[in-house]
Amino acid sequence: MDAAHPDVTETSESAPLLADLEAAHAAYNGGGVPSKSKRKSRVPILLSRMRTSVRSTPGPRDIKNLATIALTSLPAVLLGTLLNILDGVSYGMIIFPATGVFSNLGGTGVSMFFLTAIISQLVYSAGGSGFAGGNGSMMIEVVPFFHILANSIAADIGEDDPHAILATTIVAFALSSILTGLTFFLLGALRLGALIGFFPRHILVGCIGGVGVFLIITGQVTCVRAHMFANSINACRFSVSTRMDDDDFDFSLATLKFLFLNVHNLALWMSAFGLAALLRIISHKYEHQLIFPLYFMIIPAVFYIVVAAGHMDLGNLRQKGWLFDMGTAHEPWYHFYSLFDFKATRWSVLWSTLPTQFALLFFNILHPPLNVPALAVSLNHDVNTDKELVAHGYSNLLAGALGTVPNYLVYVNTVLFYRVGGTTRVSSFLLAGATTVLLVIGTGPIAYIPVMVVGALIFVLGIDLVKEALWDTRHRVSRTEYITIASIMVCMTVWDFVIGVLFGIIVSCFFFVIQSSQRRSIRTLYTGQTVMSTVRRPGAHRAYIREVSKQTTILRLQGFLFFGTITHVEGTIRMLVEGPAWQRNPMRFLIVDLSLVAGVDMSAAEAFVRIQRLLAGRKVTLVFCGFPLDSNVGKSLHNVGLLDMDGVELFSTFNDALEWTENVYLRTWFNAQKAEPQTIVLPGRQDAAIAFQESMSATPRRLHLLNAGWETIARDHSPPDADVADAAEPYNTLVKAFSTYGPVDRQQFAPLMVYLQRISLPEGTVLWYQGDDPDGLYLVESGVLRAVYRFNEHTAPTEESMVPGTIAGELSALSGLPRNATCVVERQAVLWKLSVEDLHRLEVEHPELAREFTRLVLKAAKLDYDILISALACRQ
Repeated sequence: MDAAHPDVTETSESAPLLADLEAAHAAYNGGGVPSKSKRKSRVPILLSRMRTSVRSTPGPRDIKNLATIALTSLPAVLLGTLLNILDGVSYGMIIFPATGVFSNLGGTGVSMFFLTAIISQLVYSAGGSGFAGGNGSMMIEVVPFFHILANSIAADIGEDDPHAILATTIVAFALSSILTGLTFFLLGALRLGALIGFFPRHILVGCIGGVGVFLIITGQVTCVRAHMFANSINACRFSVSTRMDDDDFDFSLATLKFLFLNVHNLALWMSAFGLAALLRIISHKYEHQLIFPLYFMIIPAVFYIVVAAGHMDLGNLRQKGWLFDMGTAHEPWYHFYSLFDFKATRWSVLWSTLPTQFALLFFNILHPPLNVPALAVSLNHDVNTDKELVAHGYSNLLAGALGTVPNYLVYVNTVLFYRVGGTTRVSSFLLAGATTVLLVIGTGPIAYIPVMVVGALIFVLGIDLVKEALWDTRHRVSRTEYITIASIMVCMTVWDFVIGVLFGIIVSCFFFVIQSSQRRSIRTLYTGQTVMSTVRRPGAHRAYIREVSKQTTILRLQGFLFFGTITHVEGTIRMLVEGPAWQRNPMRFLIVDLSLVAGVDMSAAEAFVRIQRLLAGRKVTLVFCGFPLDSNVGKSLHNVGLLDMDGVELFSTFNDALEWTENVYLRTWFNAQKAEPQTIVLPGRQDAAIAFQESMSATPRRLHLLNAGWETIARDHSPPDADVADAAEPYNTLVKAFSTYGPVDRQQFAPLMVYLQRISLPEGTVLWYQGDDPDGLYLVESGVLRAVYRFNEHTAPTEESMVPGTIAGELSALSGLPRNATCVVERQAVLWKLSVEDLHRLEVEHPELAREFTRLVLKAAKLDYDILISALACRQ
């Protein structure tokens, strides 16, 4: 750290103010969040001087700098205040329904709007939010739910007790804030903010579109004397501007005539709609952060110029609906506290509103986890979503405790605030102060705001939300998602928001089932001929296995197996064991690889039981692999008794399953021939392989095994002459290892014997570790070796077994490169070692023999590594 310029994050009381001054100066010169390069070039000399003398108490210079910050923040504060006025009048006026006992509560709603905005602004400004210029405001999306709450409470209590209705309603609104705050706090404290991202985005888009339709129907104007259609959210009003009575509103021909054929009504709402459309045209052609606030400052100016020029009477204009008629304008901002009366509150009715409260809560908690990351991207500013949720928890709990409505960090207002220089906490505190002034002044000045101003603002938001839901998503979502979005909007408009959200979830689940059913769960289907286990076997054994593995069918599944996808799987297996497919290629084993399967529901598990019964009738063994018994898949299959049934085998890996079937084929051949069964050594699990016995006779599967054995193993086990048959080791091991790849003449290879060293090793001995320098290659006379390949730390190791008649460590010995695997003696083994030094001697003393031996080794190694690579590819 530079001693002359200590970092502003140093622990000091003035550090935050210095950071604010720096950000404010950068914003004043260019706007937005200052970069490091801008901070170095634009911070005045005064700032660097202040950094050299950090004081615990503010001095004259500190006060001067705070004044500088305040001056640079004025444009942002003015813009933020204007936005709060417009939002407060537009949405505060419609917090309560404009019907019955709620008809004169528009001013009360505005006061509650400003109060919750101040609370949230203070919490965010005091450090609760990572956005220094974050703007807090009421959650305007809760208005439709508030109308449901109010109307349902009024219907349950009855209009003969208005005091109880108002007391219960105001408590219900405060309760929504408390529930919202508690949920936000828990989500943030438990670091669960990311979980909300799992909620389907298109359902939220549909809900947002529903809010947009609600605002458009409302006419975006909320007059105190405007009436709403009771008991339904769609009644939420086209017509604050039209003064239409709530009982008269429906989607009927009479309503359309009232709205479109009545010239006065048409002029009221079309003036606001036309202004909103004009703003959208202007903002589409020109992009500047001041267009929006200046537009809404010009409208009232032009309105009063026309009024003055025409000598119009304000009272007459107010009566006709061009200005707000604030019947309660004389009441102070804290008047809404007089509505609280816990004795008059009907707690049973409040309890009955909980379903709507939870629907409101569900909708509320979706916004901050989406707004915060979007703000972080727009402002190029990293924040902690969980910390933001905790701040939302505090602000909403405090709002509920003070009897007002839910609030949150507003995306649009915050972006505009930053663009005009509101990048410091000082500017945020100033905005909170300006909003407090609005609250104290009261709702009287609202009577002089033209209705078309508020109507245009609400129309703008409603149009934007509908456009975002229907137009912007037309090429970004699938057809089913688009249908879901549109259906949610229709359902919310025709019925209500709660039903709309539930309908959206149900429709999404329905389409998810359909789409998942259309996605095939079968990843691959092939025979065992195309892949072999990573067991190094003598060439004759491999030739035999490659031929008889036509009787092994491999089925690799993926995704989640449920009633919608298992039908296709079951049908495919039925085709394999019935009809022409069975006649062409009868199966002995069906290997079902579930390593890519996330889960199995009860319907799918029971389908596998039916499949097993079908296979058992054909004497086909069902082999499962790719999951442990204690996994979700294992538990699902075990719960229906499938894994305990006869004819069902389970292996942890696909390679183990392949290895087991190959061992069964080999052991069946040798047992049937009664030909020295003790000479065959097989790795892996042997219990089921030994139990697999049947005579080699009539059926096509048995004849196939018999013929393949005679063509491969039997031919290889018939030496060309008696001298070879009586030859001692290690010549017999050489013949087993290389006879498949070329002639192994006894006289030609006789000199090689003196270079080979016999080694007997107990079980568990480590021949070499991965990365060791090579010491030679080994021929396996008896026993089993196992090599473990670890290609990287992120993938599971790959294992390879080496049985008698195979070779180990050949490539590293020939190339001189480090070992690429760790090799362990799995069963007591006898090996013949050709050390690196002896290999070099052989090349010098018998060059022709060395070349021939190397040629055979490379042929065997090529086949071994082809099989290993094939096994690795099957894991993908």
